[in-house]
Amino acid sequence: MNFFHSQESLTTIEWILRAIVAYFFLLIVAKAMGQRSIAQLRLIDFAIALIIGNILAHPLSDEQLGLKGSITTTAVLVVLYICSVYSMLKWPRIRKLITPAPITLVKDGEILIKGLNKARISIDILLEELREEKVEDVKKVALALWEADGKVSVFLDPKYESITPSTYNLATEPFDLPKTIVKEGKINSQELTQINKKEDWLITTLKNQHQTDVSNVLLATIDRKNNLKVFLYK
Repeated sequence: MNFFHSQESLTTIEWILRAIVAYFFLLIVAKAMGQRSIAQLRLIDFAIALIIGNILAHPLSDEQLGLKGSITTTAVLVVLYICSVYSMLKWPRIRKLITPAPITLVKDGEILIKGLNKARISIDILLEELREEKVEDVKKVALALWEADGKVSVFLDPKYESITPSTYNLATEPFDLPKTIVKEGKINSQELTQINKKEDWLITTLKNQHQTDVSNVLLATIDRKNNLKVFLYK
């Protein structure tokens, strides 16, 4: 365990062992912090990720720094992070302090310059965010909010919303997520069993209807109506 402590020099094996320990420890840290810290980099998430990254990076490049101190410090930071998250859930004042309220950027088709200045973003960034939401005209926007995680929530004026079956109270079929029965040339036997199908049926169907073998299939899915969709390697 000499690689764990500070050394004047480390062998190649000891450097490798340090990297392995740091890698798996970081995975444990990410698991403890939860999916939220990975999916949404809010202020507290960004700060903790930046600090932990720096703490663990130094022992991996400087043999005179041991892993013990970095791991201990990181563990303390993770505990503080988890306590902060639970405090935000329990006390609204702390939540408001750490996670600021959204900033209004557009309201009733008008751009609010005060909101842009408060969020510290330019017109170009606002237009880019609207384009990513498939909105080409600011006048169509009823409300656009700059969220705490740096994303823009866009709500269109009702008259520009897409018409859906619910608009006319039309009956629709339940949502159906097709099952993947072949992926990259390999049959998913578990999915076939769930739909009461056998591999022989699949192989025969592929040969008769698509004139191909399983090995040539990139992806094959089937829905509840037994509609088989096949995507071949191109």
